[in-house]
This record gives sequence, structure tokens and C-alpha cells, in this order.
Amino acid sequence: MAGKQGRQWRSMCKGLILGTLLTSCMILLYCLPIQQIHFNPPEIPVPYSCAHRPSHLYSKPSTNMSQKNSSLSCSPKVDIMFMKTHKTASSTFLNILFRFGEKHHLQFAFPNSRNDFFYPSLFQRSQVKDYKPGMCFNIICNHMRFNAPEVAKLLPLDTSYITILRDPAELFESSFHYFGRVVPFTWKIPGDDKLTEFLLDPHSYFDPDGFNSFYLKNLLFFDFGLDNTLELENPRVDEGIRFISERFHLVMLVEHFEESLILLKDALCWEMDDLLFFKLNARKGSTVSKLTPELRVRALEWNAIDWKLYQHFNQTFWKKVDAYGQQRMAKDVAELKRRNREMASICIEGGRAVEASSIQETDMQPWQPIGEKSIMGYNLKKNVDKAHWKLCRKMLMPEIQYLTELGVNLWITKLWGHVRDIINW
Repeated sequence: MAGKQGRQWRSMCKGLILGTLLTSCMILLYCLPIQQIHFNPPEIPVPYSCAHRPSHLYSKPSTNMSQKNSSLSCSPKVDIMFMKTHKTASSTFLNILFRFGEKHHLQFAFPNSRNDFFYPSLFQRSQVKDYKPGMCFNIICNHMRFNAPEVAKLLPLDTSYITILRDPAELFESSFHYFGRVVPFTWKIPGDDKLTEFLLDPHSYFDPDGFNSFYLKNLLFFDFGLDNTLELENPRVDEGIRFISERFHLVMLVEHFEESLILLKDALCWEMDDLLFFKLNARKGSTVSKLTPELRVRALEWNAIDWKLYQHFNQTFWKKVDAYGQQRMAKDVAELKRRNREMASICIEGGRAVEASSIQETDMQPWQPIGEKSIMGYNLKKNVDKAHWKLCRKMLMPEIQYLTELGVNLWITKLWGHVRDIINW
């Protein structure tokens, strides 16, 4: 009897050890930048524009207030670089871009084998699926660490550069929750409220050279390919902000998402139909840490570069709104919200997001962080009419599933997803 129990214990220990090793290997495989062989492709110029201007990209009367002649027309701009920053509602905007690209039969520059361009390594055009020098791509929009020279060699000169920012204190809270378990220095933080404990004395825990440490300090600045560990007074901080200002045509704000979309519509000559959205990858309220005023100040001090970046683009954002017209903006935002409510009543069972355990269809399950199921999703109404069924399904589809439907091979992401599901079980 004792021998049988001993064998059972040994078998269990072996299983735990093997499971730990497998999980560790998968985390490393997914999180570490894979060193690729860069073959220095020949410099074949990309055309000025990759807009093929098919018949459905018709011209429409321009509503841009900067144009004096209201009779002028414009065509939708289809060459777009969206710099997808982390924890900034960027998955919601990605869904808008996917639908716009499908509608106009555009060419996406997608990654291969996973849903990002081997982040956190700097972007290389050789990471693009089926890339050949001189190819025409209309849209690139997956997570990357921005590398301006490489992006410029991939996209046409008429490309519109778009990105989105979020209040750094709220972004830090979200990032700490979502990525904290894959940042090893957080494992030594005592207590249940690790976020508060960390913010009370971040220097005693933070390791700038630690694995995945970039997720928890000035993540926005890091995403733009810049040094997130600089002191605020370092002149390279202002140089970085100036570089982003000169490169990006529109910087949207999460806190004013509808206003951002209206500015996008005006800048790119899109239709209101192109802006319809449902909020994707939202967390359930019980998992959101409410920052006290003191903790908010500490979070902004810890992410001082991101805060300076955000304040700069908050000012430029409202200058664009003033130029657009405050009353005109309020009217258009109200119309967009009305249209979104209308689509929610048509598409969403119960009219709202539900917890992961209540999502009935596997294809509608969003990607979850390690260790819990805090990201909410939707159930598609069963009686959606044929005229709306396809649009409803696309609007509700999580990013990973949509990428798969667009033909992206995500074998690394999916393999890691299976391991993550076992951990979350």
C-alpha cells in the first residue's frame, strides 16, 4: 500500500515538474523576441500610393472645415499605419480597421505565426507575412515596437500614421493587472494588493533589466521604440515627443474615443458607417483597482515620461477639436453614439457585455490574461436578420479570431493560448 502511494506521489511530482517546464518554455517562446535572420532585402521603392481606387472608393463631398470650397470632394484614404499601443482600446480600433479593409479589399501587412511583430523586438519589415521588397500594403496595425525607418520602407509615402494614447495612471493599472504575472520582479511583492505595495516604493522592486519590465514603466514611450527608463529631464524625452509629433498625423485619446473617431473620419474622408464599434477586451468591474488620489499621483510620477507625452497630445487633440468645431463635434458624437446603440440592440444578446463564463460561442471568447478570466465578451443575438448578421458577427469578433479569419497563421499564439487555458482552468 505504501509502495502504491509512493508511486502516485512520484507520478504527481513528475507531472508538476513537466507542467512547470512546459509552461515556462511557452512563456519564454511567446514573450521573448525571436532573433530572426535579417537578410537585408534590396531597396526597391514602394509606390507613392497603394490605393487602387476601385469603383467603390468613390469620391464624396468633403466635410473638412479646412477646405474653403464646400463643393470639393475627397476619396477615402486607405493607406494607413496604426501604431497599436498596449491597453489603450486599440483592439476596438483594430476591429474597425479590419472591417474597413475587408470592405475595400485592401492589403494588410500581417505578422506570421503570432498576433504581433515579435514584440518587444523592434519592428523589421522581414517580419511581415509573405513580404517581398517593393510590395504594396495598405494597412499595418498589429502590435509592434515602432521602428520608423523599417516602417517607412514598407509603406507608401501617402500613408496616414495614426495612434492612440491613454491616461498613464489608468494605463499602468491596466497593464499591472494584465501583464503583472509575466513580470518576474512582481512575484516578490508581498500581500494581496501588489499594485498599491509597488506604487508605495517602486524602486525597491523594479528592475530595468528584468524580464518584461517594460510593461510596468512608461509603456507608451517604449512602444514607440524609445527608451522608457530615461530621466524626465533628459533631452531625449523631448526629442522623442517631437519625433512622434512629426511622424503621426493623428493621435487619438482613449478617454475621448468617439471624438477621436470623428477626427479620424474627417482626416481620412471616411463615412460614419466605417466608425461603428462595440467596446472589445473590456475588463469586468470587480477586477479594476480604483486608484486613490494619492496612488494616481504616484502612478503618474512613476510613469512621468508617458504623462508628459499624454499631456502634449491632449493639448494638440483639443486644438484639432476646436478647428473642427465644438458644436459640430458634439452633433457628430451624438450621432455616432446613437448609431452604436442601434447596432447593440440589433446584434447583442441582452444588449451588453458578459463575463467569459457566460459567452456561449467559443469563437466569441476573448483572449484572457494568465491566472484569471477577467476580460468580458458578447453573445450574438440568435434572431439577427440576414441584412445585419455578417456585420454584427464581425463587430463582436475578438481580435485573435478575426485575424484567423483574415488568413493569419497564429500557431505560436494558439499554442500559448492552450497552455494559458490550462493555467486558467
